[in-house]
Amino acid sequence: MRAGLFLLACGLLAQSPDPAYEPLAKAYEALRSRHYDAAVSLFLKAIEAAPERAAVRRDMAYTYLKIGENELAREQFREAVRLEPSNHHTALEYAFLCFETGEKVQARRIFDRVRREGDPESRATAEQAFQNIDGPLAAGIARWQEAIRLGGGNFSAHYELATLAEQRDELELAARHYEAAWRLLPDRRSVLVDLGRVWKALNRVEQANAALLAASRGGQARAAEKARELLPARYPYVPEFLAALELDVRNIELRRELAYLLLRMKRQKEAEEEFRIITRMDESDLLSAAQLGFLYLGRGDRINAMPLLERVLRGDDIELANRVRAVLRLPQQLQRRAAAASPAAASLDAKQMAERSMRAGYMKDALKYLQLAHEADPVDTNVMLKLGWTYNILKQDSMAARWFDLARRSTDPGVASEAQRAWRSLRSSLGRVRTSVWAFPFYSSRWRDLFSYGQFRTDFRVPFPVQPYFSARFIGDVRRTMDSGSLGSSQPQYLSESAVIAAVGLTTPVWKGLRGWGEAGTSINYLTHHVTPDYRGGVAYFRGFGRGLASEGSGWFTETAADGLFVSRFGDDVLFYWQNRLGFGQGAGPLRLQFYINANLTADVRRQYWANFVESGPGVRFWPSALPSSLYFTVNFLRGAYTLNRGNPRRPNFFDFRAGMGYAFSY
Repeated sequence: MRAGLFLLACGLLAQSPDPAYEPLAKAYEALRSRHYDAAVSLFLKAIEAAPERAAVRRDMAYTYLKIGENELAREQFREAVRLEPSNHHTALEYAFLCFETGEKVQARRIFDRVRREGDPESRATAEQAFQNIDGPLAAGIARWQEAIRLGGGNFSAHYELATLAEQRDELELAARHYEAAWRLLPDRRSVLVDLGRVWKALNRVEQANAALLAASRGGQARAAEKARELLPARYPYVPEFLAALELDVRNIELRRELAYLLLRMKRQKEAEEEFRIITRMDESDLLSAAQLGFLYLGRGDRINAMPLLERVLRGDDIELANRVRAVLRLPQQLQRRAAAASPAAASLDAKQMAERSMRAGYMKDALKYLQLAHEADPVDTNVMLKLGWTYNILKQDSMAARWFDLARRSTDPGVASEAQRAWRSLRSSLGRVRTSVWAFPFYSSRWRDLFSYGQFRTDFRVPFPVQPYFSARFIGDVRRTMDSGSLGSSQPQYLSESAVIAAVGLTTPVWKGLRGWGEAGTSINYLTHHVTPDYRGGVAYFRGFGRGLASEGSGWFTETAADGLFVSRFGDDVLFYWQNRLGFGQGAGPLRLQFYINANLTADVRRQYWANFVESGPGVRFWPSALPSSLYFTVNFLRGAYTLNRGNPRRPNFFDFRAGMGYAFSY
């Protein structure tokens, strides 16, 4: 009997095999061989075949984490928690990822649930994480409440308090202060979106829809778009318009739309009342004035109609004024024939909106408008170029490279040249292998010598937190100071090693201007042919703000570079460099200029005099626009002082005229 049942079960399994078995087996094999891209594709197939398996979702999430796709990993953990809510370890993973990717409200909620329902170990972890989020929120709420109680009830105080309260799920408190903030600045309709979102969470649906409807017709494009995403898909009803106007009385755009809706519904008296309110609130609204005047004329009230229609005739809207003249049987005002509607006109409108969004920093909005412009005029390569830069700013480099590739075929030399440079740079950064070369020769009057630094480096993209590379550095000078001994005991070791250094190294990706690196290699002195081991590494930081050297127009800029460098050749010394520039740039015509003030600090751990000094002074950096953008020239006049003078054979202060050029390229 048992044997028969066993054979029957085997037969059923043979007839109904696990549909996810094959892609899962291949996915785990790809994981073992560290082919993560292939594993992702196979896991997706397995999820499609068996979407209700929490374990597959978890493994997919961990694979995404290995390749740095934290947001995609978060979504897989979200599904795993939904499918298996009692798995507190998965819930914790999901909560931590929510916190790391900016969803702090959701993270707090998950930690709160696990600290109450989980096993002892999970409860302890969740409790600590919950307090780390909740404590600062509670303290911030108390601080802002006290500030408001003491009379500091300005917009910022109410808005910050509402934001913290929403993050802490104190929704009633958040709603009160979002509303108070909006009452103080009613033109800031983005706050209405926040208020509508909180009212919606409180199940105050009618109030939420009123706030969102007012925001969606309020003139702020970004707020309107967010509001429309939260509104019901249908068109609003008249009572909803009225509720929104009760909340936002001065919203003319909303009131005008209601008036036209009432007209379509044959409710003329109510429509007239709305148009009357608009014309009293805003005398520059000529369209509403004309519409109300036509309504008065339609029922024979010429006395009330003419002042409104004369207002339109005096206005600067010629087309609307001619419509009024036609109704009044007056001669038409001549105007230039409008160009026939064309895709280029639609493209122009979208491009203008894209430019405004870019200037405001709303890159996602700019992307949408640029896509519309491309649809209207698919051969506009300038739009393609802007699409490339927009995707690049949004860190979608593969899409950016695609648009740069299209734009570099432009017949416009300027567009083609800029797109070619951007495409080449992105192609090298996205490839598995990337080679870069840079050189910086310069003259120093302080040392009466010409120095040169340079590096040839090949990086390899691998699915790990650090990337390997091969490097060949050149550090030398013309006078051969390291060999001649002409400077005695004060040789400028940190300026010239007279060597070529071949090395293998590891580097981290750049994160907010910060990078770590380390390498091991061999230094070959090209004067003495002496070969020595060379180990060096450290951290490097660079951030710049404002107008770049190759930018059009003029403006201020600032740059900060900081390095911590270990060099085995200098007695295992650790050197620190901090260099700052603040200045003004002018970019027009054949020469782009930047004038700036230097403020530099150098120090080391072993406290050697030559490595401890400060210097400052004016400088200029320039780029002839006929040359490649990566080639530039610098001239600096510096006054410096050693901060340590033990063993210093020179005076404690120095002047230095420093002129050089920099060049870099990659492929």
